[in-house]
Amino acid sequence: MTIPRRTFVLRSTATAAGVALGGSSMLAAGSADVGQHAGPHTGQAAGQHASPADLVLRGATVYDGLGNTPVTADVAVTGGRITAIGPNLAAADNALDLNGLALAPGFIDIHSHTDTQLARDPRADSKVRQGVTTEVAGQDGSSVTGGEFGDVAGFLRWVDANGAAVNMASMIGAGTVRGAVIGNADRRATPAELQRMQQLIRDALAGGACGISTGLEYTPGAFADTAELEALASVLRGTGLPFASHMRNEDDRLVAAMEEVIGIGHRAGVPVQVSHLKAQGERNWWKTDVAFGIIEAARDAGIDAMFDVYPYVAYSTGLSNLFPITAREGGTDAFLRRLQDPATAPDIERAVRDKIAMLGDWDAVQLTAAGSQEYAWVAGQRLGALAQRRNTEPYALLLDIIIGDRSRTRMVGFGMSEENVERKLAHPHSMICSDGGAMTRGDGTPHPRNYGAFPRVLGHYVRERGIMPLETAIAKMTSIPARRLGFTDRGRIAVGAAADLVAFDPATVADRATFEDPHQFPVGIPHVIVNGTFVIRDGEHTGARPGRAVRPG
Repeated sequence: MTIPRRTFVLRSTATAAGVALGGSSMLAAGSADVGQHAGPHTGQAAGQHASPADLVLRGATVYDGLGNTPVTADVAVTGGRITAIGPNLAAADNALDLNGLALAPGFIDIHSHTDTQLARDPRADSKVRQGVTTEVAGQDGSSVTGGEFGDVAGFLRWVDANGAAVNMASMIGAGTVRGAVIGNADRRATPAELQRMQQLIRDALAGGACGISTGLEYTPGAFADTAELEALASVLRGTGLPFASHMRNEDDRLVAAMEEVIGIGHRAGVPVQVSHLKAQGERNWWKTDVAFGIIEAARDAGIDAMFDVYPYVAYSTGLSNLFPITAREGGTDAFLRRLQDPATAPDIERAVRDKIAMLGDWDAVQLTAAGSQEYAWVAGQRLGALAQRRNTEPYALLLDIIIGDRSRTRMVGFGMSEENVERKLAHPHSMICSDGGAMTRGDGTPHPRNYGAFPRVLGHYVRERGIMPLETAIAKMTSIPARRLGFTDRGRIAVGAAADLVAFDPATVADRATFEDPHQFPVGIPHVIVNGTFVIRDGEHTGARPGRAVRPG
């Protein structure tokens, strides 16, 4: 199935007290990325209902998600959709006075790692309490495969059948596709294999996938050459959906990695989404300006290049990512054998020590979770300090953990510049993501972004640091990712749009999760509504599961 390209006009004709909510306004941080988006029922003025609404939210400061100046208005919801916006709307079966709280479209996490854990915990507390109403999974080249879900299409059908606290969308992972066809071997795809991979991607798109993702620092995705990636990306041509890439390198070879993915998008004729743009290691911080220049040059050349970013100076990944990709070929057993083989171990050790030098020192690595209970004690520990306490050389301890936990340990790496984080968040071609998933207290000591990414932007970076207007930040969380992924009825407050809404207090909204104590919910977000149903009301989870699959179109 070919998904038709759509032209979007981001506009709302609803009025409040005579003030237009929409119109042809520009984003304060750069209007080019807002694009044009014709919302449902465009041209209809908001007004009184012929019959009572299911819900009326009264006296809100309404941020429409399009970057426009907010206005005070009531918002009515019926049947899971916004049915009216205006002053003094008619009585409803259920009404809530927001007393001036900001009301925004529910946040769309364009780079999320929530997927199959919804079967274990459909409440998705750590994400929905941030105001996230739609999660976009299938990132970094890895998407749902096997088990009770089968594939991306099967997973989306499962969400529709079972519900969850949040809506779910998914890309198709190029690494998952390669693994299904070729396995974990470091070799080129044959023409027949390439055709099979392209067909798997077509099938995923027909089943509702919203783009292709790559994880070029991970196996087996790293074994795909540029020609293979271009052939896979070309399947997206004409859909308007993005080729999203966790690039081959985000530190010493960042510039070459960016040029590769931009070139793939250009030759394939598809939009490019650089995943969680960063320049790791102080010796690479200066490359942020070069990265911005590459994005701008691509756009000037007619390539639809954008990026997402999370609001932290540390990333999160598997501990095995400290090791070179060549050491990891062939799967876990082959990797662990190489670590202990005198013929290969010295070169691997040199590569790891160089990466640690790039990050700064061993304490730039914080262990977050282990795969086995035997190593659960590592969670929350800085690797250098832990080695010192155990009177062990850090690399020796690293090997003990990797081998003993069979390469299942996860880590946080502190490597980015705070100044650069601010600049990326405010950049006119960026949007906000968490790069995290729905977590519970039993999930080790994870990155705090799993609990605090979106409120951290609203509180720390917008209110305290003033890096961009609030309406701009909201657009980066709502209408811009919605347009990017072809979600035509989400990401804005407009008549006819899906009633995914978040009410928060701009004066108090804040993240509380820290690297030392990440399992803490944010403050200042009392209400979250998904498809017209309260999931968070007065700060408490209702247990409702109104979320469903979101597909392009």
